[in-house]
Amino acid sequence: MYLKGLHLTNFKNYRELELSFSDKINCFTGQNASGKTNILDAIYLLSLTKSFFNTPDKLIINTGTKDDFYSAIAIYEINNSIETIQVKYVRNNRKIFKKNDKEYPRLSDHIGLLPLVMISPNDVFLISEGSELRRRFLDIIISQFDKEYLHNLIQYNTALKQRNAILKKMDFSHTNSMGLFEVWDQKLIEYGTPIFEKRKTMTETLTSYFNQFYAAISNDQNELSIKYRSQLFQKPLKELLHNNFENDRYLKYTSVGIHKDDLNFVIDGLPLKKIGSQGQQKSLLIALKLAEYEILKQGSGKKPLLLLDDVFDKLDSFRVSKVMELVAEKDYGQIFITDTHPDRIKQMVSQLNIPAALFEVINGNVEPSSND
Repeated sequence: MYLKGLHLTNFKNYRELELSFSDKINCFTGQNASGKTNILDAIYLLSLTKSFFNTPDKLIINTGTKDDFYSAIAIYEINNSIETIQVKYVRNNRKIFKKNDKEYPRLSDHIGLLPLVMISPNDVFLISEGSELRRRFLDIIISQFDKEYLHNLIQYNTALKQRNAILKKMDFSHTNSMGLFEVWDQKLIEYGTPIFEKRKTMTETLTSYFNQFYAAISNDQNELSIKYRSQLFQKPLKELLHNNFENDRYLKYTSVGIHKDDLNFVIDGLPLKKIGSQGQQKSLLIALKLAEYEILKQGSGKKPLLLLDDVFDKLDSFRVSKVMELVAEKDYGQIFITDTHPDRIKQMVSQLNIPAALFEVINGNVEPSSND
């Protein structure tokens, strides 16, 4: 599977852009804020139906145009067949995804067709920020090759929203809503329990691959591990919901369930975000995303697209060379790289001796660049 071409209209800082790609390595160089990452974000959105940065669709529309829409069209080769994927959003309307000019009934129907992994400086928030980002990380991996998991996740979130809405409206003397709680509790149990089981299994698989990649790209002798935390390790969800009902009525939201799960990154038994160096954190994140890539490849039967957004910034030369040696192997498919240093990119590409397309990005203008 690889992306042959991309056409953007009114997408972020691009009024109009058309590009053709190498089936192996594609590099975009330019100063910060020139638009390199926006190209990668368009590719990400075409795979997962949302911006990597969770940018609202109305803010993706180019601000310098009077048009009230953005669109992105991509041509992929998948198993020797040509597939055209198009997304279009018109302000104050719903976003439309099409495959070969046929609209998807639901956006979720598209997820999994084009497996993708993006490595970005924003990944540091997986370590430093709240548990929601780490749950989302797990959900994105599993949802790209497990339709049942994605269905369960959507249904669980719907039930959770309904239960919380009832909790906000009811007071302590109100008993007419008790039957509704039984309905939504059953939904949470039905969909939440298999999510817990699959997250648990996924964390074990992720840890196995992670350890291999961390050892490959780092000289670190410390012991790193990934721990999956869930209230469901203590008690079944049915029991948790029953035992915490009065507390939920007081809080006016559901305080237990798989929406409280978390991943902990631990170094020598202590939290990484408290004692880990910047180099250790960056190596962990890259190893984590390469483990994600391996899982998606195995689960989907395709080589995912790999997007490397400014990942070499603040990495020493040893880690840079190790990462590039890994991703240049035949086990990896098409790769997109952004960097602020064109000389570094050209040197890496020449050393790898792999077909590559180089582009220079200057204030929203993208031009092919020479390998010389």
